[in-house]
Amino acid sequence: MTLSAVLQMGIFLVLLLALAAPLGAYLARVYTGEARWAQRIGGPLERLLYRASGVDPWEDMSFQRYTGAVLLFNLLGVLVVYALLRLQGVLPLNPEGLGGVPPELAFNTAVSFATNTNWQAYGGETTMSYLSQMLGLAVQNFVSAATGMAVLVALIRGLTRESAQGLGSFWVDLTRSTIYVLLPLSLVLALVLVSQGVVQTFDGSATAALLDRTGAAAAEGAQQILALGPAASQIAIKQLGTNGGGFFNVNSAHPFENPTPLSNFLEVMAILLIPAALCFTFGAMVEDRRQGWAVLAAMLVIFVPAALRDGGLRAGGQPGAHGAGGGPGRLRCLRAATWRARRCASASPTAPCGPRRPRRPPTAPSTPCTTASRRSAGSSRCGSCSSARSSSAAWAPGSTAC
Repeated sequence: MTLSAVLQMGIFLVLLLALAAPLGAYLARVYTGEARWAQRIGGPLERLLYRASGVDPWEDMSFQRYTGAVLLFNLLGVLVVYALLRLQGVLPLNPEGLGGVPPELAFNTAVSFATNTNWQAYGGETTMSYLSQMLGLAVQNFVSAATGMAVLVALIRGLTRESAQGLGSFWVDLTRSTIYVLLPLSLVLALVLVSQGVVQTFDGSATAALLDRTGAAAAEGAQQILALGPAASQIAIKQLGTNGGGFFNVNSAHPFENPTPLSNFLEVMAILLIPAALCFTFGAMVEDRRQGWAVLAAMLVIFVPAALRDGGLRAGGQPGAHGAGGGPGRLRCLRAATWRARRCASASPTAPCGPRRPRRPPTAPSTPCTTASRRSAGSSRCGSCSSARSSSAAWAPGSTAC
């Protein structure tokens, strides 16, 4: 563990708290109906949704009705996503012509995205159409996160209300979480990610000529497939909603999803921002800010030692990589892992984000790479390893490249 790593960890935590405190206070105003300026902007849309769905925004649900609404909403989400995945072969926005997702995988994906566990048992670029990624998975990234936030707010109301019989309206909490919190934050983050080079397009996969390590053409006619798609919009809510399913198979280890140190920093920050802010929301809603700080302190007591320990272990490499089939390239990657990657690996399981592959530092390629992929990665490292592995015969199995 170096001094630089400790300083980076300290800066990260200071910025996290500096952003989480005002966001937490804003969240408390959203859920108590006191976010006046936000309601002036999003109020028309909120009221339109209530009228279109027949929701009474003043209803104070009992815990039975609140629970029933949560279960019903998520059951409908499972059914819609399952149908979308099964039928994607005949639906639009499918430039690669991918067929319907197998029933067992479609069911597993639909259930896991509804519950915010987001078990990615598939390669996104080779399994899901753009429509499935956007209308199915990205929408569930929004509403599953909003459901969790709504349930937390209902719990806080249950702890603080002395005589009221209700917990508020699930539909109101769900709508406000989405319109006033998740949508604006996701829009800002997506635009910043696009500025850093994260892809956002409806074009199909691109092809590029392969190069060897000297920069010369590898072989006449040899090409590599580079998967593209509307990734930035999904990555933003994937991070902010602590969802685990990325657009690409290797998630944020893919340079089209996480191309720069700044994008990596922002994506890690986004994982922990709302969970940390909700601690301040709790303190504000129970009218005792010390309670919020106590919850946050308990979270940091777990996260900070884990991040420091994880950083030390990952910096030391993995001596058994050869025996486990990792190969010298994999061993080199583990030993050269930057503090950014180690912080990412600690942050993702701290929030319910699941395993997430952090961005690794550039290394010299051991297999042919493309000019386009090098530009995307910002280095000599092959920038489309996951695409090559999953959708191109050009990738050589057993390669020692990272």
